[in-house]
Amino acid sequence: MVRTLIGGLLGGLALFFTGFIFWGTPLSALALSRADDQASANLQAALAQALTPGGTGVYIIPDPATAQGTILYGRGPVAQIFYNSGGFPVMDGGALIGGLVLSLVVGVLIALALRLALTDFASRARVTILFALAAVLWLHIGQAVFNHAPWAYILYLALSDFVGLVAAGLIAAKLMDAQARPAPGDTLH
Repeated sequence: MVRTLIGGLLGGLALFFTGFIFWGTPLSALALSRADDQASANLQAALAQALTPGGTGVYIIPDPATAQGTILYGRGPVAQIFYNSGGFPVMDGGALIGGLVLSLVVGVLIALALRLALTDFASRARVTILFALAAVLWLHIGQAVFNHAPWAYILYLALSDFVGLVAAGLIAAKLMDAQARPAPGDTLH
């Protein structure tokens, strides 16, 4: 069980660092669209004016819950806005610490699931890959399918999460596999 925990923690670290590579380096520019400084300032001012200071939340613009909103939504442009009325640092230390803790928890959960359900590395590896693929298809690709989210961003997000989840699972599975191997000269009964 100790190897499972260590494998889960190391897998969680791999998940965290994979996320950093995809999102904390210039690679993230592959997924993100950019507005110039003036357009950014104009949009930020419009958001501050249109959405109340206490309006932190997720907005669909225009809101299709009304007849007028439905017409405007059909005409476009449309946006889904993750709005935070207060600012925060680009590299928020609190978010990084919270993200590290979350990735460690996820790594341990992956390791526990693999240990409880399967007994050999090959099976654990196959299940890791298939569950990671199923998760990113439903959770991320589904956003592009159901909500018309931008494909480039969604595919990049799905790839980053797939790589991270697979790395976490394979690291945990490999450490558990080392635990299951008999020492030289031992026999299995």
